[in-house]
Amino acid sequence: MILYDGLEKLLKERGIGKTKLSEETGISTRTIAKIRKGEKLSARSIQKIADYLGTAPDLLMREISDNHILQVLREEKEMKLPGGLYHELQVRMTYNSNHIEGSRLSEEQTRMIFETNTIDTGEGIPVDDILETVHHFRAIDYVIDIAEEELTEDIIKRLHFILKHDTEDSELAWFSVGEYKKRANTVGGRETSKPSEVHRHMKKLLECYHAKKNITIEDIIAFHAEFEQIHPFQDGNGRVGRLAAFKECLKHNIVPFIIRDEKKLFYYRGLSRWGNEKGWLIDTCLDGQDEFADLLDQLGIPH
Repeated sequence: MILYDGLEKLLKERGIGKTKLSEETGISTRTIAKIRKGEKLSARSIQKIADYLGTAPDLLMREISDNHILQVLREEKEMKLPGGLYHELQVRMTYNSNHIEGSRLSEEQTRMIFETNTIDTGEGIPVDDILETVHHFRAIDYVIDIAEEELTEDIIKRLHFILKHDTEDSELAWFSVGEYKKRANTVGGRETSKPSEVHRHMKKLLECYHAKKNITIEDIIAFHAEFEQIHPFQDGNGRVGRLAAFKECLKHNIVPFIIRDEKKLFYYRGLSRWGNEKGWLIDTCLDGQDEFADLLDQLGIPH
C-alpha cells in the first residue's frame, strides 16, 4: 500500500485540488485518482508531480507493507531506533550466523560494533571477523529493503558480494566474490554441486520453489537445506542461505527464525540428514522461530 501523506499535505497547504494537479502536470485524472486509492503511481508520474511542487519524489509518498514485522523493521531502520526489533535483529542474527561459521567475536563485541561503530578487540581477533560483522549488518539492511521482491539468483549473488567483499577471500582471483564457485568443494565430507552444475541446479531450485502456491515455513526450510546441498559459493554459503531464508519469511509474512550458535550442532545435523530425515532441521528452525516470536512478544509487536 502507498501512502501519499506528504503529497496531500503539500496540496492542502497550497490550496491545490486534484483537478488542478491533473491540469498543471498533464497527468490524467484516472491516474491522479490512484492517489486516493493508495495505488502506486509510475516513477514518471510522481517525478512530474514532484517537479511541479518543487520537492523530492520520496517526500511525497511512502510504501507501507502489509507485513507488520517488515513494516516495523523498515520504520526502525529509517529512524535508527535503538533498542527495538531492528536493533536486536541486527545484533542477534549477525552474531549467531557469523559465530556458527567460526567468527571469534562475542555477542557483546558484535553489539558494540553495531551500536557505537567501535570495538575493543582484545587479542587475536581477525580483521575479517570485524569486516564480515559490518557486512552482515548491511546484508540485513539489503534484505529488509528488497524483502517483497521475488528471490532470484542475482539477489543471492548480491548477498554473497555484500558479505565477502573487501575480505581476504576477495583478493583471491579464484574465489569469485558475488559469483558462483569456480572450484569444487565439500561440506561435512559430502560432495556438493560441481561448479559447472551450480547455475543449472540453482535455476531448478528456484523454479521449483516459486512454483509453490502458498509458501510455508517448511517450504522455506526445505529451500534452505537444498541450497546448502548445492553449496553454490566457494565460502559463505551458510550465511547467504540463512539471509535468503530470512528474506523469504519477510516476503511471505512468516515469523522468521534465527539459528542460535549454541544450537549449531543440531542445525548441522539437520542439514546433513536432510535427505533421509527432515525432522531434525525443521525442529531446529522452528525452535529458532519460537525465539523470534518471544522477542516480538517482549517488544509488544503483533505477529
